[in-house]
Amino acid sequence: MTPYKLVIFDWDGTLMDSAGKIVSCMQHAAQATAMFVPTADAVRHIIGISLKPAIAQLFNLKLGNPVEEKQVDRIVEAYKTAYLEVDQTPCPLFDGTMGMLTALQACDTKMAVATGKARRGLKRAWDSTNTSHFFVDSRCADEAESKPSPDMLEQLLKANGLKASDAVMIGDTSYDMQMAEQLGMDRIAVSYGVHDVTALRKHSPVFVADSVSSLQGFLLRPF
Repeated sequence: MTPYKLVIFDWDGTLMDSAGKIVSCMQHAAQATAMFVPTADAVRHIIGISLKPAIAQLFNLKLGNPVEEKQVDRIVEAYKTAYLEVDQTPCPLFDGTMGMLTALQACDTKMAVATGKARRGLKRAWDSTNTSHFFVDSRCADEAESKPSPDMLEQLLKANGLKASDAVMIGDTSYDMQMAEQLGMDRIAVSYGVHDVTALRKHSPVFVADSVSSLQGFLLRPF
């Protein structure tokens, strides 16, 4: 068993190795809309934020400005087209993820997801990996304020009748760490995702996992 009543995972970069596809699709969307093509590092930095504000930040466009927001919307649509119809980059689970989820479930650990994906995107990911049955709850980008707002976590806590001290947030970005930090919730950083470990450590995670196996070991340690 874990010391937590609810273990909350980010999805992209934490359970699924999807950064390569996200970078490729964002660069394709930039080309398709005649925008400058961002570097891989620039795209990796905005992974985790909900898609529309992420694109606005990446391309230095202002939401609320009618002209610039229309351009954001064009890039969003081009990105979705690339993701669903053009790019074939695989998005496997990280090594050990299925075993970790199985082990946690066997110990009656309740698990949830808080993700920058939209609900349709998370459902596709769950269907492709056959993992939906591991999770008792989830919140997506189209159901809450974008990270690093703690809204997703607040909704999950309320829905499950829990306090922040009852749960832990696990993620690979500073946005994941910030959202939990604002609530005083324990947070675990994974260093194998998209953000630099130095940036993650600034938010005082209780543990930094350099692999899924080390994450599993920490969660299932004696306490």
